[in-house]
Amino acid sequence: MNLERNRLGLGQRPALILVDLINGFTDPACALGSHCPSVVAANAELLSTFRNLGWSVFFTTVVYRNPQQAKVFRNRINALNLLKPESRWVQVDPALTPLASESVLEKQWASAFFGTDLHDRLERAGADSLVVSGLTTSGCVRATVVDGLQHDYRVVVPREAVGDRNPSAHEANLFDMDAKYGDVLGLDAVQGLLARIADGCGGQSVRQD
Repeated sequence: MNLERNRLGLGQRPALILVDLINGFTDPACALGSHCPSVVAANAELLSTFRNLGWSVFFTTVVYRNPQQAKVFRNRINALNLLKPESRWVQVDPALTPLASESVLEKQWASAFFGTDLHDRLERAGADSLVVSGLTTSGCVRATVVDGLQHDYRVVVPREAVGDRNPSAHEANLFDMDAKYGDVLGLDAVQGLLARIADGCGGQSVRQD
């Protein structure tokens, strides 16, 4: 049985949060990485739209600067110890290079909100809703979507712009996020939604079941 819910879409001033689209996750040569060129390409498309409309863009990366940061998380997943400040693995994928005006937030745990000032930055930017994309669907994307809702933001997840090492986990978490925490829509539907907002026609999402 499907849980009844309302599709909320976006507000009038959405922000884009690109979660952990760093070399360590987009390059399969890294123990944390996977082959995901289509996800990178979808994010490049979203990034271009937000830049053209002048809306806020926030990148996240994962960096560990001392042994005490997220020590339990790192003990559980030892490969996280590769994410050191001097490593290329913590740098944003070159296909998505941030502009000088775009923030790259360092985090140590899953959510882009936990232990960061993302909420304060969003408030200063006047953002009223979020498009959350990136890696991985079952981990940092999901955690950011849940925390976005818990900070009272409407959240939209573009299906093609998120990815996971495990296809089954990817699909299960998209289903669960759509049921409870945000609207999971196809990339074309999200782009259409953004175009309607830019044209002053509102940010209500179209049901896609």
